[in-house]
Amino acid sequence: MDSPNVLFTGPSAGRKNATLICVPIMGESIGKMKIDVEKAKGGGGDVVEIRLDSLKTFDPNQDLKNLIQHRQLPLLFTYRPKWEGGMYDGDENKRLDALRLAMELGADYIDIELQVAHQFYDSIRGKTFNKTKIIVSSHNYQLTPSNEDLGNLVARIQATGADIVKIATTALDITDVARMFQIMVHSQVPFIGLVMGDRGLISRILCAKFGGYLTFGTLESGVVSAPGQPTLKDLLYLYNLRLLAPDTKVYGIIGKPVGHSKSPTLFNEVFKSIGFNGVYVFLLVDDLANFLRTYSSTDFVGFSVTIPHKEAALKCCDEVDPVAKSIGAVNCIVRRQTDGRLIGYNTDYVGAISGIEDGLRGKHNGSSTTVSPLVGKLFIVIGAGGAGKALAYGAKEKGARVVIANRTYDRARELADAIGGDAVALADLDNYHPEDGMILANTTSIGMQPKVDETPISKNALKHYSLVFDAVYTPKMTRLLKEAEESGATIVTGLEMFIRQALGQYENFTGLPAPKELFRKIMENY
Repeated sequence: MDSPNVLFTGPSAGRKNATLICVPIMGESIGKMKIDVEKAKGGGGDVVEIRLDSLKTFDPNQDLKNLIQHRQLPLLFTYRPKWEGGMYDGDENKRLDALRLAMELGADYIDIELQVAHQFYDSIRGKTFNKTKIIVSSHNYQLTPSNEDLGNLVARIQATGADIVKIATTALDITDVARMFQIMVHSQVPFIGLVMGDRGLISRILCAKFGGYLTFGTLESGVVSAPGQPTLKDLLYLYNLRLLAPDTKVYGIIGKPVGHSKSPTLFNEVFKSIGFNGVYVFLLVDDLANFLRTYSSTDFVGFSVTIPHKEAALKCCDEVDPVAKSIGAVNCIVRRQTDGRLIGYNTDYVGAISGIEDGLRGKHNGSSTTVSPLVGKLFIVIGAGGAGKALAYGAKEKGARVVIANRTYDRARELADAIGGDAVALADLDNYHPEDGMILANTTSIGMQPKVDETPISKNALKHYSLVFDAVYTPKMTRLLKEAEESGATIVTGLEMFIRQALGQYENFTGLPAPKELFRKIMENY
């Protein structure tokens, strides 16, 4: 694959792939653009895309010369018309003239839409531009076509004489991205393949593993030139894009929503620290079975599972660990490398219960006897989903008397019957205190960002509890935990459970002992 024409020294030491990071520059003036190009260079970008259609005023002769002569990084010029999702609404000939002029002045790349590519190539026939590579692009803002249609589209773009093929489509489901990866891996020409939208995010990261020519990273979060673009900083320092190679193993967090998870921060940092060849991504999944069927290659090694998929995960695995089976929920799936079978585990149970036990032991001078401090305690679990099942099962195993509180009483009753406990409707929990010194565990998303002012129980009722645990860890101190602390209870944060369940997942994923101190150090900084 071609490397850029102008090579600048940057954070390219130790690169494992040739994928370029291109920073879109959408300033309203040339002055603002030059400042942003400087920032892109400082931030570690390889190329910048100058979006000429974002300029308020544009004098092609003067402005193009100015940008090209003083360039800090290789320049890609795009002058995107409204009909292809851009902002330019003027005369088509003027638009193409400007791109031709950019070539004459020595631009590194220009982007031409497939719809006008033949016409554009006709206009430059016989001229030699020794420097500029032409990207011929096609954008689909509705969907991602079938494999066959994508293949035909690549052929049509190649037939124009394009140096580089660019296809951007839209993800209606995360499985759409698999088709783009297939085309990318088999492409014989430099190929840019991106799938727009939240469900397409992995296309922008894993293209570095699958051989994409270029991916886009923005200077600021939220200021994007297409839906779903990550920041330059995240590409480099969250996903460690430069370290991705064809044999890099892919892991990820499956959920809906999933953007709040700190798992990618934690796992990628650990992988980088110990030199483990893996990357951990956000996986916004609508249909779990379909996702697992689609991403069935041994490249995709392990998945953390969060709300709302923990119970469905149990049904999707080929084998399930006995503890996870008893709980009825899986939060960790590993693809066995020998035969590709999916094995399901539950590390929520150990993560939360051990954290709660240590919290109780702390109250009793840390006597870590073999008998659990949960023996005989009345243990109230709020929520009857995957995490609720794990805590109810774990508390029962340790000898506690368990009560399930849930918004819908029937679901609470069902779980209570399954583990041999009692049930109460969440609405009645405020008035439920058969004894003092109870333990409370919230396993619902009540109080999670952005709804940080919510809590599942009134502050007044908390005086009957000796320890309160909240599985929510964004924010670390939920309203429930603050009010519990003010009421004199010991608190155990969701962050504690998060770290402990992640340690278990890491060991399942890698077969290596988890570096506990490193995990804690990384999460302290969070």
